[in-house]
Amino acid sequence: MTAKIPVTIVTGFLGAGKTTLLRHILENANGRRIAVIVNEFGELGIDGEILRGCGIGCDEDGGEQAGRLYELSNGCLCCTVQEEFYPVMRELIERRGELDHILIETSGLALPKPLVQAFHWPEIKNACTVDAVVTLVDVPATAAGQFAANPQAVDEQRRADPNLDHESPLHELFEDQLLAADLVVLNKAELVDAAALAAVEALVREELPAQVKVLASDRGRLPLEVLLGRASASEESIHLRESHHDHGDDEHEHDHDQFDSVVVKLPVVDRERLLATLQALVERHGIFRVKGFVALADKPMRLVVQGVGQRFDAYFDRRWSEGETPGTHLVLIGQALDAEALRTALHDAVL
Repeated sequence: MTAKIPVTIVTGFLGAGKTTLLRHILENANGRRIAVIVNEFGELGIDGEILRGCGIGCDEDGGEQAGRLYELSNGCLCCTVQEEFYPVMRELIERRGELDHILIETSGLALPKPLVQAFHWPEIKNACTVDAVVTLVDVPATAAGQFAANPQAVDEQRRADPNLDHESPLHELFEDQLLAADLVVLNKAELVDAAALAAVEALVREELPAQVKVLASDRGRLPLEVLLGRASASEESIHLRESHHDHGDDEHEHDHDQFDSVVVKLPVVDRERLLATLQALVERHGIFRVKGFVALADKPMRLVVQGVGQRFDAYFDRRWSEGETPGTHLVLIGQALDAEALRTALHDAVL
């Protein structure tokens, strides 16, 4: 009997570093034939574009190549498993002889448990197994008492409205992502001191069974022997892990309507003015995550911008392609966002 295809599910809240971890795996694959499924919250496929920068989904000349990278946008795998996930898995199963491993990056708002449970469907169960659920934790954000970037404004708004449930949905989501984990990666550990890292590990350990390993990481740089080949068969034990969202009543529904995604498209911008504007907007609005590509007047390369709270990272990933019109494409994810106000403010960065 042909061995089952191992599948690694990478989960974690917005900005925890999931795409960076996938890039690390793909850049160090050493001949492993890996297919990737990327599930994004928002209509602009930023993560898929970043992964193409390390060759996934591209042929030797850098052109589009079908069958390696699958992007599922404007839906959440935990809520649209049958509609979004099943057709892709059927296609991959038909090509099982060409694959050594499948990586799935969930959206930062996804619950891992329903996705793992989908591996009980007969057609998937006979061909695939969940090698591990790897949950990433943003160490600086967690050390600061946050389970997302800068949720204070959102929490204040919730407390002020007596009609809203005052139990933080961010905290519940953080716990549910941990409860599904076979391996927890404390990411961005280099940004905090030893005491803060120890405090985050202690907090995380409270939510985990004793057998779940917890490792600290700088930008997801862990040996592939640690990340892949864990043979956890998570689908066999996921039913034993009770989560906040198991019950299906109104109190525990996983409702993505609580979260907003605003897409902003601009022409060439001034780098410093853009980053300053983004930081000011994060302070005033319930923005958890910023990511996208930026076009600069004096640079032939595309600038990748990613932000979590007040921390922003920017780097050039590739040259603008021939025939490609340089442009700025950003996604802002948060709660109670005023799309028009955000777009107006960011337009001030246009040259």
